[in-house]
Order: sequence, then structure tokens, then C-alpha cells
Amino acid sequence: MAAEAAGSLMSRRHLALLGLGVVAVSFSAIFIRLADAPALSVAFYRNAIAAAVLVPLAFARHREELRSLTRAQWVAALASGALLALHFATWIPSLSLLSVGASTVLVTTQPVWVALFGRFLGERVAGRAAVGIALSVAGAFVIFGADLGSSNLRGDALALAGAVCAAGYYLAGRSLRKRMSLIPYVAICYTTCAAIMAVVVEIGGQPFTGFEPKVWLLFGLMALGPHILGHTVFNYLLADVDAAVVATAITAEPIGATVLALAFFGETPPWTVLAGGVLILGGIAVTVRAQAIPVAPLE
Repeated sequence: MAAEAAGSLMSRRHLALLGLGVVAVSFSAIFIRLADAPALSVAFYRNAIAAAVLVPLAFARHREELRSLTRAQWVAALASGALLALHFATWIPSLSLLSVGASTVLVTTQPVWVALFGRFLGERVAGRAAVGIALSVAGAFVIFGADLGSSNLRGDALALAGAVCAAGYYLAGRSLRKRMSLIPYVAICYTTCAAIMAVVVEIGGQPFTGFEPKVWLLFGLMALGPHILGHTVFNYLLADVDAAVVATAITAEPIGATVLALAFFGETPPWTVLAGGVLILGGIAVTVRAQAIPVAPLE
């Protein structure tokens, strides 16, 4: 029991990797803006290219593990990939119905859903972590809350569905990564996501080809940066770090994207970004600190 509790503590290495993941996913908005490509096509290619990199690695280094996976593990890994695809397929269309700010507020509620659903899986969120989650979500409302005035129920539902699916994706990863190596897990997950997104792109009538060389380069950068150095690092951490902590850390993405937008495009953020950023960073700090306090499992 003591060893199990010790394994739950956040180390400096965990913190460094968490920071790396947040920085990596913060580049997503920059690359998407530079690419100026259909959003669903972007989601397909970032997953497909990441899968193309990781699947050969999984077969080369983890062939025996792949063969020994149980049916339940395969189903859970495939479900995780499906949840990631549903996250993209619901949240991205919400951007055409809502402002970017309103959509971001709603999809940023994912730590709340992680905490709620986690209780049914036997993972109880510490009181201090719940405070941290609340601070982070409040920070997102400070930054983007003004855009919530003109509501679109379909857009709201899609953005919230994106948050719920992301929560399911993190919780599935948390459960599987305790029993499964990183590379086989993400190879299955990203391949499943890419396959589903291919169907979504086809149904949505968005292009698979015809992009300029610069756009193909940016697709590759999205796969290597936000996906492999972002999502894959988060999936690596899920073996030792609570899903709620990882999901809360990702709420810092708008802060990173804002800083990068200032550097790349000279966009000066409004005061609300600074105020909300302080709340988000404070919430992340409280949630990460709570990770060091062992919480008794639910009876």
C-alpha cells in the first residue's frame, strides 16, 4: 500500500513532461492557423501521420505484447481511439456554430467530467484537486466567458460532447496505461481515431488531397508536435498521474497558444487572458499539489 501511494506522487520528471505536453499542444492552434486547411482534414492527418510513425515502432519493439493483449484490452484501446475521434468530430464542428471563445469554454470543462466519471471507476478526486479544477474552469470562463452570450444549443451540445468524449479518452488511457505499454496503446488508439476520422472527412465532404506543400509540412509538424509530443506524453503520464490532473493541465493550452500567437502573429492579448491565465495556472498548481496527497479508493 505504501509503495502504491508513493507511486502516485508527482515527481519533477512528471512535472517537466506535463509542461512539455502543454507547450506541444499549444502549438496546435498556431499550426492550424498557418495551414488554413479544413479542420476535419487536419484532425485526420495529425492522427494518421502519428499512427504511421508509431505502428511500425509498436510491431518492431512490442510484437509479443501486442500478441498477448486480451480481448478486453483490445476493446478498451479501440474504444479510447473512438472517443478521441468523437472528441474531434463533435468539438471541431462546434467551432462553426459558436465563437472560438464559447466553444473553448465548454470543451475546457473536460476536467469536471473526468472527476465525475472517475468516481464510477473507483478514482476519487481529492478535495484540493476539485478546488484546482474549479479554478482552472473559472479561468477559462474569465478568458472566453464574454462569448457565451449568444447561445446556439446545437453548438453548445457539440462542444460539451467534445469535452465528455475527451474525458472518456483520458479515463480509458488512465485505466489501460496501468497494464499496457505506451507505444502499443497509442498505436492502436491513433490508428482507430484516424480510421474513424477518415469516414467523418468523407461524409463531411472535406478533402484528402490537393493541399500545398506547406500544408503537408504543417500536417507533419502537427503530428510530431501536438500529437506525439503532446497527446503521447499525456498518455505516458497517465500510467502514474491521475486523469484529472492531466485534463486540468491541458486547460493551460489557451495560455500557451496566446503567448505563441503574440510571438508568431504579434497579437496582443486582452486583460482577461492575463486574469484568467492566473486562475488557470493557480488551478493547475493546486491540482498538481493534490496529486501528492494519497486518496483512499472508494469502497
